[in-house]
Amino acid sequence: MIQQSVILERSEHIARITLNRPDQHNSLAGEDIALFHSHLEQIESDDAIRVTVITGSGDRTFCAGASLKEFRSGNMSGDLFTTLTDRIAALPMPSLCLLNGNVFGGGAEIALCCDYRIGVDSIRMKVPAAAIGLCYPLNGLQRYVDKLGLSTAKRILVAAETLDAQSMLQCGFLHRIVSAEELDTIGAEFTDHLAGLAPMATRAMKKVLHAIASGHCDEQQARCLHDACANSADLQEGLAAQRERRAPAFKGV
Repeated sequence: MIQQSVILERSEHIARITLNRPDQHNSLAGEDIALFHSHLEQIESDDAIRVTVITGSGDRTFCAGASLKEFRSGNMSGDLFTTLTDRIAALPMPSLCLLNGNVFGGGAEIALCCDYRIGVDSIRMKVPAAAIGLCYPLNGLQRYVDKLGLSTAKRILVAAETLDAQSMLQCGFLHRIVSAEELDTIGAEFTDHLAGLAPMATRAMKKVLHAIASGHCDEQQARCLHDACANSADLQEGLAAQRERRAPAFKGV
């Protein structure tokens, strides 16, 4: 059986996307991006999904970004890759990137589009755009500045520096460093934690926080999201669970 280059697995409230070209550093060709979009469409339309996890197969590389071979042939463009990163960033539920290995080029932006990033302690990151004469699209440049700040964005993009795990943690790219042996266990623990939170509240706050960060927050919409959570059965369940000292069983209503 032919193995898919981008795999989607679902288990209860968790969706897991795995980049599956380890022999090509999990780089993405045009057809891989189309398959990635198809998986994201399924996730977006499933209200039962509370967390999306993105990772790579193998132990060498999380993702090397867009296929340079396809760039050379003209089958790949920055705009095509941007459609993918923008969609990952816009996922309504919390997203977690488990960096199983080194990250290069557009793979770094895929990780940056997720809400949280856990990486192995041997990880290295480099975005060699300037070394090959490529200027990142505006959306990507904006994302680096918004999430990491101008100085760090210049280090990664303009100077094409190679950062190790500690540097990635210090600049805010990584939220946690673990050993390779711990990645799956700790990743699963954090995923389960996120999946156990009230989905209406996590989605609402993520949406409002993104709007605030973009400078285009609609106060009326934010108030509506707040009120919906305040009037939800999930809030009553959460309060009851605290009172009864038990784990809440949220329904998303």
